[in-house]
Amino acid sequence: MKRYGMHIDIDRCNGCGACMVACAVENNIPPVAGADDRKGITPLRVYQIDNGEAYPNRRTAFIPMLCQQCGNETPCAHVCPQQAVDVDPETGIVGQMAERCLGCRYCMAACPYHARYFNWWDPKWPAGMEAALNPDVAPRQRGVVEKCNFCHGRRHAAMEKAAAAGKREIDPADYVPACAEACPSGAIRFVDLNAQAAPADSFRLLERLDTDPKIFYRSKKDWVKRNG
Repeated sequence: MKRYGMHIDIDRCNGCGACMVACAVENNIPPVAGADDRKGITPLRVYQIDNGEAYPNRRTAFIPMLCQQCGNETPCAHVCPQQAVDVDPETGIVGQMAERCLGCRYCMAACPYHARYFNWWDPKWPAGMEAALNPDVAPRQRGVVEKCNFCHGRRHAAMEKAAAAGKREIDPADYVPACAEACPSGAIRFVDLNAQAAPADSFRLLERLDTDPKIFYRSKKDWVKRNG
């Protein structure tokens, strides 16, 4: 049994956005003219926070925000009338089945991390860009909710590779989400939490809600921890 999650070092994140771009490319998120903060699809978004002080004491930090993969009483799964949200018992990954989603957006209202996005447009790309799409990820139709699923296309590819080699377990090196792979500073680490426990000084966002998120953040700055 796996319990996939992430260790994110906020002190290493420089806000470059490489993880956001890698996520969009990996998951075939089309570029949309006119998309804004409310209507864009960004399963991974890097937020900027600060300590609230004036120059020269002002300090900033960047927090990569994605689905926190709640493991206890998963809010989005509880409110979905279509059972379009699936919590995989073998990995703990909270998945989204676009084929079942009817677009009611109850899950968006229930998510305490605002990590779900509604797809307002039919998927289409500029001429010629279709050739660069990821064949392991099906584009989603308009009218469904989208979220981070730890790059399920990569996991399935790793499973197929292991099966072809006669193995039951996938090689951890074959399954690394795009954001972790693309991060130039090594701020994002994808781990099996059963094998690599979170550092003692790490914290989770809105931990008081007791949703047991699997994304662990770390920072040496007290003001960053207070904001979390």
